[in-house]
Amino acid sequence: MKTILVVGLGKVGSLVGTLLNKRFTVTGLDRQAPAEAVPFPVVTGDVTDEATLADTVSSFDAVVSCLPYNLNLPIARAAYEAGIHYFDLTEDVPTTTAIREMAKTARGVMAPQCGLAPGLIGIVGAELAGRFDTLRDIELRVGALPRYPNGLLGYSFTWSPAGVINEYLNDCEVIANGQVKMVPALDGIEQINIEGQEFEAFSTSGGLGTMCETYAGRVDTLNYKTIRYPGHCRLMRFLLYELILKDQRALVEKVLTEAKPPVQDDVVYVYAVVEGWKNGQLAREEFYRAYHPRLIDGHSWRAISWTTAGSVAAVVELVADGLLPQTGFIRQEDISFADFLETRNGQFFRQETSVPA
Repeated sequence: MKTILVVGLGKVGSLVGTLLNKRFTVTGLDRQAPAEAVPFPVVTGDVTDEATLADTVSSFDAVVSCLPYNLNLPIARAAYEAGIHYFDLTEDVPTTTAIREMAKTARGVMAPQCGLAPGLIGIVGAELAGRFDTLRDIELRVGALPRYPNGLLGYSFTWSPAGVINEYLNDCEVIANGQVKMVPALDGIEQINIEGQEFEAFSTSGGLGTMCETYAGRVDTLNYKTIRYPGHCRLMRFLLYELILKDQRALVEKVLTEAKPPVQDDVVYVYAVVEGWKNGQLAREEFYRAYHPRLIDGHSWRAISWTTAGSVAAVVELVADGLLPQTGFIRQEDISFADFLETRNGQFFRQETSVPA
């Protein structure tokens, strides 16, 4: 793998291309100028024009889609037809299902879900699970939040509003009482205390990726929940269900984006807990990190931007190094966390958990 096309040059896509450009020959594709200055050439084009897309993709060894979930399938199809590797950040279950079907006969890798959740959290969860002889529970939590929240929602849309609303509305796959089930998003609310700070967590869709399939019959409980400041879930239920705006996604996205624009000082919490038996004894393993904005090449990047971009870039590196399969579908939980941390971009995640002064 030498040449990579990065499609979608918003904040995350611009950084994905910048990180990969340190090792690969990168070209960007978007219908508008990149959100940030980038050190690689950019082709202007409409990604919804499938003929143009197919012609462009065929010139590369791999494509990374950094577009909202609803725009990924045409890019995945173009990569499939060209026989090249495909990576994306989607949390959308139907999109992933369609990509998995293509992967059965793909000549390259089909690796969706390479962000934080699904993505990094599944890699971490599988690492902890591998330390047990027999499993009982796997509980995974991720939150991308403003460090200094204001207002009742306590939130800022540093991530795709379309993706957030999608996660809040679609049902969530879990394992409960040993059975694979679907539960509503915004349910299962719980309280979490992180370094003395109170948070809430609740079910959102897509965060587990393919883990329910992987761990079916092996655990009593497996679930993923999103971390937010207290009160957020109740207000989103009010907005989506009591005001009946769940069927007007574009309107909800517009209202929330204008009301809660991105902040510069954010924090990403990654928290995983696994319980089970080792040598006949019940045990518990935990992983916790708090990631903050960081400087990359002299530019400050939000925590959500560099953690998401670093995750997918690390997976691309692992495929390029031959440490992952070279064809077919890649499940995030099959990726070695140790190998992930050894990549150029995986090393970003070797960070202290303490909150900087």
